Amino acid sequence: MQKFIVSPSPHTYTGESVPRLMYGVIISLLPALGVSVFYFGIGMVIVTTVSILSCILFEYLIQKFVMKTRPTHMDGSAILTGLLLAFCLPANIPFWMVMIGGLAAVGIGKMTFGGLGNNIFNPALVGRVFLFISFPVAMTSWPEPGQWMQYTDAATGATPLGLMKEGLAMKTVGEIMPEVPSFLNLFMGKMMGSSGEVSALALLIGMLYMLYRKIITWHIPVSILGSVFIFTGILWLVNPDRFADPLFHMLTGGLILGAIYMATDYVTSPMTAKGMLIYGVGIGIVTVLIRIFGAYPEGVQFAILIFNGFTPLLNKYIKPKRFGKEVAHG
Repeated sequence: MQKFIVSPSPHTYTGESVPRLMYGVIISLLPALGVSVFYFGIGMVIVTTVSILSCILFEYLIQKFVMKTRPTHMDGSAILTGLLLAFCLPANIPFWMVMIGGLAAVGIGKMTFGGLGNNIFNPALVGRVFLFISFPVAMTSWPEPGQWMQYTDAATGATPLGLMKEGLAMKTVGEIMPEVPSFLNLFMGKMMGSSGEVSALALLIGMLYMLYRKIITWHIPVSILGSVFIFTGILWLVNPDRFADPLFHMLTGGLILGAIYMATDYVTSPMTAKGMLIYGVGIGIVTVLIRIFGAYPEGVQFAILIFNGFTPLLNKYIKPKRFGKEVAHG
């Protein structure tokens, strides 16, 4: 009998590396960063700078003095975590809260599990949820766009999702929509929200770049966005006075940012195409359930963290066919 040895992946070698992949994602985020700086000015610059520097510093300190390992703080992963964390925050949040968020993202979300490649949950979302629980007022005070030289004293207001959530207690969707920015403004990013929520156009440009570079595949973003569109579309058709149309849900909140950049994290998402599709559909459905029936107007960050926890199960039970199956001769 001839024996075949089946080894774990990867089975091929490419020129990609951790720094190359991380900096590729960072490059794809530059259009969205530019739009956010255009709308929120100095506040976005301060929040982004502090977030990135905090994540780099805390990763270095933890690896150097706590874990006693060679620091990898400049491989791009700490910069990316800091940038994504900044995209999840209001542009007027005090800098010291941003530093706490950076410590939570790196210290709790990443290094507690052993560093890059071992973390169960997306580090930037861990930092975001930690701040949301610790400082709910600061994390729900959204600056109005166009206040370029204002930081913590910027005028604030509600996000489109917040307006919809609060308004439905007394009004119909049709009565609330005139208070919400137009779909064109939502698509371009002229609305209140976290820095990375604002421009669907810029985020989609970044996704096209990552697809071209083969940094991500289409499975997770399309399955999340598609399931949200279908689910909210069904609800809208059933009762358009109670439920907003699917385009509103697609263009508001952190859905597009989460679908393209948070849910596709290599470490915390499934490895197989089938697993990715199940993972994406699950995130989309839970996002809609939280948005419509939950206490919070937004739910994508919680949905992603929930399904980060299911990723090991999806990897265990949904596996590709092994190459080199043993064949008996005789």
